[in-house]
Amino acid sequence: MQVLANDGARIDASVSGIRRGDAVVLIHGFPFARAVWDAQAGALETTHCVLRPDLRGAGSSEISQGPYLMETHAGDVAALLDALGIERATLVGHSMGGYVALAFARMFTERLERLALVSSRLAADAPEQAATRRALADRIEREGSIEPVIEAYLPRMLAPQTRSARAGVVERTYEIARCNGARGAAGNLRGMALRAPADDIAEELDVPVLVLAGACDELLSLDEARATAERFPHGNLEVCAGSGHLPMMEEPERVTAALRAWL
Repeated sequence: MQVLANDGARIDASVSGIRRGDAVVLIHGFPFARAVWDAQAGALETTHCVLRPDLRGAGSSEISQGPYLMETHAGDVAALLDALGIERATLVGHSMGGYVALAFARMFTERLERLALVSSRLAADAPEQAATRRALADRIEREGSIEPVIEAYLPRMLAPQTRSARAGVVERTYEIARCNGARGAAGNLRGMALRAPADDIAEELDVPVLVLAGACDELLSLDEARATAERFPHGNLEVCAGSGHLPMMEEPERVTAALRAWL
């Protein structure tokens, strides 16, 4: 389905499952689209209403004027819920999708049933990291290609054993990333560079929180994931032993089982 955001941008989303059941919003990370959640959506839709938006600038959603702030994405999620008449929902966010879910938690606390962060963090970018994102955004716009983003991000996102022995997972990961264009990716890079830290809301968020982390993640350490879970009053950490930064694709059954048990 398609909905219009508050500024008129067109947001495309998949909606499946039990329409009157509990709503679960699966929010993809960067530089991906909603297809990263295919395995989990197929399992959860038997018991829940599953919503998977393509964030603006990604997948089939509109490429509007950037940068795309995390708060803008959170407003787009709220617009999707409004269009479906859903008052409260569980948000599951991967990486950048976790930043969006945290922004939603800040802006629409009363609408949040539960929160899951998959390979995501509370901290904002350090100045050097923000500068690197902005430089990459400039480059891909200048070259008109998503390939520099793929080269910079994807090799570090997959666990070593995934890269060496699971060609199908690797190919699918690259395929999903290449569904995105340079302009949309640049808007999301600049938006991530501008995001605020979420540490201040963690200790006051009175909902169940699941933190899912990959033991082989080269971008997010287990120590940081553990510390993140501990910041929430009702936080719980689940570790995917064979995953890097993409456990929903590297260990889909493990992630699905963790989500189902938590839900």
